Amino acid sequence: MGVNLTPLLEPHIIGLSELGGKTVAVDAFNTIYQFLSSIRQPDGTPLKDAKGRVTSHLSGILYRNVSLVEAGVSPVYVFDGVPSRLKAETLRDRAERRTRAKEEHEEALEVGDMERARTKAMQSSRMTDDIVNTSRDLLTHMGIPVVQAPGEGEAQAAYMAKKSDVWASGSQDLDSLLFGAPRLVRNLTFSGRRKMPGRNQYRTVNIEVIELDDILSRIEVSREQLVDMAIMMGTDYHPGIKGIGPKRALGLIKKHGDAASALDAIDEEIEPLQEIRNIFLEYEATDEYTIKLGRPDRGRITDLLVEDMGFSNSRLSSALDRMESALDERERRSRQRSLDMFG
Repeated sequence: MGVNLTPLLEPHIIGLSELGGKTVAVDAFNTIYQFLSSIRQPDGTPLKDAKGRVTSHLSGILYRNVSLVEAGVSPVYVFDGVPSRLKAETLRDRAERRTRAKEEHEEALEVGDMERARTKAMQSSRMTDDIVNTSRDLLTHMGIPVVQAPGEGEAQAAYMAKKSDVWASGSQDLDSLLFGAPRLVRNLTFSGRRKMPGRNQYRTVNIEVIELDDILSRIEVSREQLVDMAIMMGTDYHPGIKGIGPKRALGLIKKHGDAASALDAIDEEIEPLQEIRNIFLEYEATDEYTIKLGRPDRGRITDLLVEDMGFSNSRLSSALDRMESALDERERRSRQRSLDMFG
């Protein structure tokens, strides 16, 4: 979920083609949840194989990443490590909401309310070890780099972006900016025409690019002050102070300089204030990663998706043909640039 900085943003809308030639560090868990939520049957039931195993995430990973590679994008998927102890309450709350949503989904099915059933089913998606493992396996077999973060995946992605190893961090959550990502790409794996929950209407979801420096210069705060604003508003690590939204948080920071002084002025307290600041400003990251896109291992992908999980062999072959053709074209252009350089 992350912090709600939306009122402070002025994102740039771009087309997928504008990301051609760029590498993006994708928040793996965030993206897999998107696939689990959105790729479902009309009654909200996720796609499953003959053994009852969920396959929605694998369908999303396969077809969306083929499209990204065709567009010239090089994705790198970053997986979460061990979460901070301060996130435990948020994780419990999310689990409880998913349990309630599952119960409400079943109730809606019993009365034949398919629209409500689908909406509640989307809210009940759970990340299991099997889903994580099969996601990693498919990405690896596709030649897409996988990075294991020591802590938050968004923090690791931001670290890679700050080093300029990747062009941007890719996530729906705005926490990437608090972790210091100079550039955030939203809706990378979710763009297109999407049905609005609970309504028979559709909207176009565009790819957005948000520049950290643009935000900081426009509202005239430092990154540390932006983090302090977020902490007062509420993050995954603390609910914040009731009644403090983006505008009030900005006003308090402008007047008092930092969260500690602002909270003291309004007679409020966030006990783990410095610990939360350190999560965003002093996090651990790893340098053990590669960003080089490889080629798909058709045999292993076929074994996983067709032989084990019953995917259509013809559709899979078509998707992999597209991916390999795009990779061949990249290599051709790279060779041509080399010849032009030394010709």
